[in-house]
Amino acid sequence: MKQKIFTFLLIAAAGLSACRKDTVDPTIKEYDETQIQNYIAANSLTGFIRDTVGGDTTGMYYKIINPGSGPNLEYSDRLSLVFTLKSFDGKYTSSDTIANHFYDYLGHLAQDGLPKGLQTGIFNLLKHKGASMRLLVPSHLAYGKAGYGTGSVTNVNTRIAGNQSLEYYVHVIGDQPAYDDLVIRNYLTANSLSGYTKTTSGLYYKVITPGTGVVGEINDLSIVTTTYTGALLNGVSFDEASKTTAYIFTPAISDGLAGLVKGVKEGLEDHAAAGTSISLLIPSGLGYGNTPPSGSSIPSFAPLRFEFQITTVTKLE
Repeated sequence: MKQKIFTFLLIAAAGLSACRKDTVDPTIKEYDETQIQNYIAANSLTGFIRDTVGGDTTGMYYKIINPGSGPNLEYSDRLSLVFTLKSFDGKYTSSDTIANHFYDYLGHLAQDGLPKGLQTGIFNLLKHKGASMRLLVPSHLAYGKAGYGTGSVTNVNTRIAGNQSLEYYVHVIGDQPAYDDLVIRNYLTANSLSGYTKTTSGLYYKVITPGTGVVGEINDLSIVTTTYTGALLNGVSFDEASKTTAYIFTPAISDGLAGLVKGVKEGLEDHAAAGTSISLLIPSGLGYGNTPPSGSSIPSFAPLRFEFQITTVTKLE
């Protein structure tokens, strides 16, 4: 009887072992591939190609929107890029290309907090400045099992859950002045703004209230009393300290107008006077360029909007 029981247990154990072999968990790459294929099907995506550079190892899929031109990008190249992203589960989206602006060496992209897959995709697939693409990044080349962000994974737009693959749109800027001008024109259209004049430098200005003074009276030696605000084109304000309380630009104390960014200086000197209310849309080259103030919310290469109400202009004796 003992022999029969022992034999039965051996057979049962063998059966269970066989069952376990039939239900082996997928590897992370297999899991990601399934998620990507399901995502492509669920969203009716077409034209995506699997990345096979270097032996079909990344598991990424991509679609080139604009091929760009020029020499291939290297990891040692500094580049300016904008991007949007969303997680496959739809709980995290970030579509603000003003906030999502990267400027650094391509080789530093992953070190600066963006996924290794995005860096690899730009190097392997996008290749050129002026190019743009959509990229599906598997989770093992995104933020892995740890995910990204803070709070519960059930929160919307605060956290990317673990093992989430990502869809990116990424554009590597080739001609920064041309890109800035496009951003400003799109901003004017999206906000139904009119009446702005573009100068030869690329500055856009609109005199809302003509001044009582004489245009040209504002210069580096003027004491200018004004209220003003400064904001990014996504509406994020970076300077409201003088929104209602007048600020005095005094050469002897704050360098006066000489201490302002080029776009503001041009706008006030060439188009404003005492009593003028003026709106300025400034391309990044006339703003802070690639060196925004330390600790500010201004990204590198960000177009800016300023509103000035000039109260008084006094010339130094």
